[in-house]
Amino acid sequence: MKLDHKATAPLVVLLMMILMPPAKALPEDREQPIRITADSASRFEATGETHYKGNVELTQGSLRINADQIVVQQQQNSGGVIVATGKPARLEQTPTEERGPVSAAAERIEYRQDIDTVRLVQNARIEQEGAVVTGATIDYEVSAQQVRASAAAGTVDKQRVEVIIPPSALERSSDPQ
Repeated sequence: MKLDHKATAPLVVLLMMILMPPAKALPEDREQPIRITADSASRFEATGETHYKGNVELTQGSLRINADQIVVQQQQNSGGVIVATGKPARLEQTPTEERGPVSAAAERIEYRQDIDTVRLVQNARIEQEGAVVTGATIDYEVSAQQVRASAAAGTVDKQRVEVIIPPSALERSSDPQ
């Protein structure tokens, strides 16, 4: 049986929304200072960018990003953009005190503060408490609590979207609240 991937995409998004809880950060995370450590840092005032290279670690509250390089872009009249790259770059954050941490990895992680989105690009993977979503690209709209995963354009069997649903998630999603 051949699946129409365009027709199944809404089903995958629905499953991810039901089974993967919102990845909002602990409320106090945004109020914490951002701390970045690296082997080197270079600031470019003309472009508003700071480049951190070599074993880079960014922390803010429960948020932790580890990467080979992080670029922080500060833009006037809008929030900043944080781009982490690595083989892979990794992100971990605890969404609530009741849930386990969300772990994500990709070769490129982009966080846009102005529109409150996280994009995982190339070999993207996000997991929490046994639920796993992989794909070429994963977008998470934090405010809307929506996750979208997509396969690489033009692929047949490589880097397709995969969702792994543990039995415990199915039990949790069927419990009346």
